[in-house]
Amino acid sequence: MASSGAWREQSQEIQTVAGDRRGDRRYEIRLDMRWKLVRRRRVLESGSGRTVDFSSSGVLFEPGRQLPYGLNVELSISWPVLLHNVAPLQLVVHGRIVRSEKNRTAIRMSQHEFRTTGVPADHREVLAASSRTPAVFANLGGAAGFVKVQ
Repeated sequence: MASSGAWREQSQEIQTVAGDRRGDRRYEIRLDMRWKLVRRRRVLESGSGRTVDFSSSGVLFEPGRQLPYGLNVELSISWPVLLHNVAPLQLVVHGRIVRSEKNRTAIRMSQHEFRTTGVPADHREVLAASSRTPAVFANLGGAAGFVKVQ
């Protein structure tokens, strides 16, 4: 009869071989998005689609057609949460296509950030008041208009 320690090791090996080998946990989140194929800062093509799932290092999405493997892509994903309950957000992701099969494309992220989109005029004062910082922090820098997440 095998020891329980040996059985646990064998069980873990089987799960790794048979299961998902990705290093990062994936979260199924279906959101509307726009994509752009980019080469040397030039947009080659663009379109729209939906995300399938996310991890901390990649995104699987449905672009509406098969995209070419190896190209750089920028995704602008409509985020379902408002900044300060006022400003719509977009998650902007830059990465390289690592897999493309039929109507699903996977990218490895190289950069990502949240950006605000248009804010209705009647909400601008509320957003400005809620985002004011004390003078001590004013000189720390940072670009206006988006919140960087890495």
